[in-house]
Amino acid sequence: MESIVSLKNVSLHRGNKEIVRDINWSIRPNEHWGILGLNGSGKTSLLNIVSGYHFPSLGEVTVLGNRFGRTSLPELRKKIGFVSSSLERFAEFFNRETVERVVVSGKFASFGIYEQVVQEEWDKADALLESLRLAFLKGKQYHQLSEGEKRRVLIARSLMSDPKMLILDEPCSGLDVLSREQFLGVMEEVVNNGCHIIYVTHHIEELVEAMTHVLLLKDGEIVAAGPKQDVLTNDYLSITYQVPVTIRWEDGRPWLAIHKE
Repeated sequence: MESIVSLKNVSLHRGNKEIVRDINWSIRPNEHWGILGLNGSGKTSLLNIVSGYHFPSLGEVTVLGNRFGRTSLPELRKKIGFVSSSLERFAEFFNRETVERVVVSGKFASFGIYEQVVQEEWDKADALLESLRLAFLKGKQYHQLSEGEKRRVLIARSLMSDPKMLILDEPCSGLDVLSREQFLGVMEEVVNNGCHIIYVTHHIEELVEAMTHVLLLKDGEIVAAGPKQDVLTNDYLSITYQVPVTIRWEDGRPWLAIHKE
């Protein structure tokens, strides 16, 4: 597959408002992208296009080899994993289940299990928990977990269907520092599972070494897109965030500070 994602001259209109404008962006094999931008910059709309929930007003979209307009978007969505703090709205379903049942439910994209589960699927859930360093949670009720543990379990759940792409939409929102670092610690394992990551965040320090590329958005347009070290510069980020900033790098991770003039 030449490109995992390809957007050519893509725009999205809502009424008289242009939400994203003339987006040209591609994700190639073995690339893992972070997306940064202020609220209202078009991040969520871009995710909705890539995941097949919004059809662009203009332009051409191909995701995982599926050209929009020539493919079934509901079938495409089955190949894409999704983890967000917004999934907590389904907590009433998850809270009745054990960790391994929450993970297995990802096979069926359901909240709860309503189909027969074969042993192979239970074994796969065990293997995912092991690979994501979550085996110690097996047998626990979901509601007993910390917020950070819940988010990591949701990653395991998303991987049950062998997605080719995993979208992480502000997955560390509301987590304390320890829980956030534990969550970020599983990114390498996700990459090793053969998933391509799209990671949306407001906090650039969450772009760990496993993330290779970055897309910056401002007012629905691309400021810069490319390898992480090339894009995360003082100039590009100051334009994106509309305030002077400086960047420093520690152990392969970027950190941002407001520049005091």
